[in-house]
Amino acid sequence: MNKDELFSFFHNIGLVPVVKIDDAEKAVPLAKAMIDGGIPCAEVTFRTAAAEEAIRKMSEAFPEMMIGAGTVINPELAEKAVNAGAKFIVSPGLNPATVEWCLERNIPVVPGVCTPSDIEKGLSYGLNVLKFFPAEASGGVNMLKNLAGPFPQVKFMTTGGISTANLGEYAKAANVLAIGGSWMVKADLIDNDNWAEITRLCKEATCALQGFEFAHLGINNDSVEESEADIKAFSTFGMATNRGNSSVFMNKSIEVLPKQGRGAKGHLAFRCNDIERAVYYLENNGFTLNKDSVSLDAKGKMKVCYFNEEVSGFAIHLIK
Repeated sequence: MNKDELFSFFHNIGLVPVVKIDDAEKAVPLAKAMIDGGIPCAEVTFRTAAAEEAIRKMSEAFPEMMIGAGTVINPELAEKAVNAGAKFIVSPGLNPATVEWCLERNIPVVPGVCTPSDIEKGLSYGLNVLKFFPAEASGGVNMLKNLAGPFPQVKFMTTGGISTANLGEYAKAANVLAIGGSWMVKADLIDNDNWAEITRLCKEATCALQGFEFAHLGINNDSVEESEADIKAFSTFGMATNRGNSSVFMNKSIEVLPKQGRGAKGHLAFRCNDIERAVYYLENNGFTLNKDSVSLDAKGKMKVCYFNEEVSGFAIHLIK
């Protein structure tokens, strides 16, 4: 997998758990718990002596899992990590020697930055994906918004002070590629073999990342006359009528169609933080994208889509 494919994967998965592990024998059950939780990805930090062997065991047991190394502060650690099977390197800061070692060997590297000067140094190496660390202590989402102006070409992997509580704020930021953290894989959970809780936390995080929010209900009709009868009925309840070109919204929460649209009965629309990422999530949870329904914005990003499956006769519809 080249770096573009890797970074596309990071965007879709959206989360890169930061793993601190003291016993390499726990690496395989940990990896399985994360995969079961919907996150086939990990950044194993070189904060413990077990990191190298943990990377090796995870990589051998689950070659499909995206295993990388974190807290790589010099080329020697980078070499150990890559030899053990690490597919990418992450560092807390930007060490030229480490970056150059990785670039010479075509190893994807994501060095840490927190200032404009750091970012410019990363760009000088041709890197447009950087780690924003420590995220919360360095200004959090507001800082990222300010960095987006002078550095529109840069995407960030954010780590430091992020949890389920503020995950959504980062997921909404256009220049955030993926979010790192250890709250899903806390050291005490690993030490106590609490794999079920790790799986639960991973599932919780992947769902929270999407920012799903019910947007509106779409109702199909067989004719304009039927739809007008619906509109009159909803108006009786004081709902405002907003007429569009092909449908009528009542209070923006009910869409009345004068024809049979997608879904046997209609559709359920959900807002989300990132439609491409939400599609990846839903396709890993039993849904399949209806490719004919996809609509793109001026930047080539999805702005509307439907899925082939229905829930109680209603099609599922994603919007931003």
